[in-house]
Amino acid sequence: MDFYEVIRTRRSIRSYKPDPIPEDVLTRVLEAARIAPSGSNRQPWKFIVVKNEELKRKLAVACYGQMFIGEAPIVIVACGYNIHWNRGEYMGDLSMLVDVSIAFTHLILAARAEGLGTCWIGSFSNEKVKEILGIPKDVNVVAITPLGYPRDEDFGEPGPRKPLSEIVSIDKF
Repeated sequence: MDFYEVIRTRRSIRSYKPDPIPEDVLTRVLEAARIAPSGSNRQPWKFIVVKNEELKRKLAVACYGQMFIGEAPIVIVACGYNIHWNRGEYMGDLSMLVDVSIAFTHLILAARAEGLGTCWIGSFSNEKVKEILGIPKDVNVVAITPLGYPRDEDFGEPGPRKPLSEIVSIDKF
């Protein structure tokens, strides 16, 4: 699939078939995250691939009851290590959010290229997810996504977007 088609047709999918994801497909998706760039190549991330049905259900509850999350054959939890780096002179420990988000974006775009659906979940209880998955105290959850084949393969065109003239300027703000 052409790269621009991948980014043009990526959607948040909230209904999944129970079909398993072949291991070679999963490996390619995870490899896309692994090779993502990060500041000073620190790679402050860890991706937890959750296949266990009970854990997926608990994660869906920890995502404030978004039960569709547990419907997918896999749930991926992206974690970040606080790297104590003051990116941009103001981000401090949370600068890892940028790096993990870049890797997570690689993952969801690779998933789309493989015909898989994802939904970037940002609404969750960090502490509950950490407890469910045994995530260490000094690590935080950055994002979660279900991963699976969409029940309805509707990867249509995006909804309304602002024109470039509203989001881009040249030389100065």
